[in-house]
Amino acid sequence: MTHKPTDQELAVLRKQVLDWFAHSRRSLPWRRDYAPYEIWIAEIMGQQTQLDRAAEYFVRWMRQFPDATALAAAPEQTVLKAWEGLGYYSRARNLHRAAQQLVAQYGGQLPADEKALLALPGIGSYTAAAILSIGFNQPVPLVDANVERLFARFFDLEIPVRGKAGQTVLRELAARFLDPLAARNCNEALMEFGERVCTPKKPLCLGCPLHSACLARQRNTVGQRPVLPKRPERIDIVMACGILRSQGRLYIQQRLPEDVWGGLWEFPGGKMEPGETPEETVRREIREETGWLVEIEAPFRTVVHHYTRYRVTLHSFLCRLAAGQGPDPVLTAASRFVWADSNTLADYPFPAGHRQLVAALNQQVQGRLF
Repeated sequence: MTHKPTDQELAVLRKQVLDWFAHSRRSLPWRRDYAPYEIWIAEIMGQQTQLDRAAEYFVRWMRQFPDATALAAAPEQTVLKAWEGLGYYSRARNLHRAAQQLVAQYGGQLPADEKALLALPGIGSYTAAAILSIGFNQPVPLVDANVERLFARFFDLEIPVRGKAGQTVLRELAARFLDPLAARNCNEALMEFGERVCTPKKPLCLGCPLHSACLARQRNTVGQRPVLPKRPERIDIVMACGILRSQGRLYIQQRLPEDVWGGLWEFPGGKMEPGETPEETVRREIREETGWLVEIEAPFRTVVHHYTRYRVTLHSFLCRLAAGQGPDPVLTAASRFVWADSNTLADYPFPAGHRQLVAALNQQVQGRLF
């Protein structure tokens, strides 16, 4: 950071960003009346999710769970199914638990108090600030990745933005930027401007209303701002699972609550061990998880999905029970099991890779697979 931004510089930034926002703001479903419950749901959905995709899910969610009371009363499996496709399913479970807490303690309404919000499952300091600022229009500054990038470029900040000192600087700038009588508008304008104009790659500098005042543009450091930590390396994981068929039905099992993707359903399988083939992994994993011996009939699909910094390659195989196997599994890695038919399979929430397999199964001729 070469100098401390002046009030005049902040005033220029505020005027230009708010003027842009006045005529360029997106029409988003949670902006219709800024109900705190809707802002909460939108904020949680927007974590690790593109805004347009979050908006699609938001509309469907509100039809199903229009308020905290409806969400609290829903079965967890219904909530997870509504969340299916957004990933990071702990967010959905936390929403469900928090809604139940809201009904029990606050009559189903979100409290306009930071300490009370932070006591709810899944609500951290940023989400609490977003609810207070956008849902209740309180003068609370918000600093997300878009705001970090915009401030770092406009003021040419040399300090790493994710470090303690950098976050202190950014929070101070965000607080000074706010108009206390229009906090919601200021915060939304900053975030949307950073997302749509001052983009991570190929920012729209030539058409940007901040073009002449942006220090990073003047000093040719736009590509170097913000200063970010080194990205972690991608980790590749190879897994295999068995699509086990019997009497026209498919075996699925529900993951244990404390597991990754806890509460979701899956085809039995797991991570390949060194030296194993995918087929060997399927036979071993099903034996370990159910006690059953199976025979592999044919390969089905290999799908790839990503979460956090992992890339998961999932091999799947059509299987059948070996002769002499008992009718019920002995579960060691699941809480429940179901033999699902073609009409009910899609009713269960699955993690991303298994959901791709379900979609592929549904595209096949029913007589071949069920």
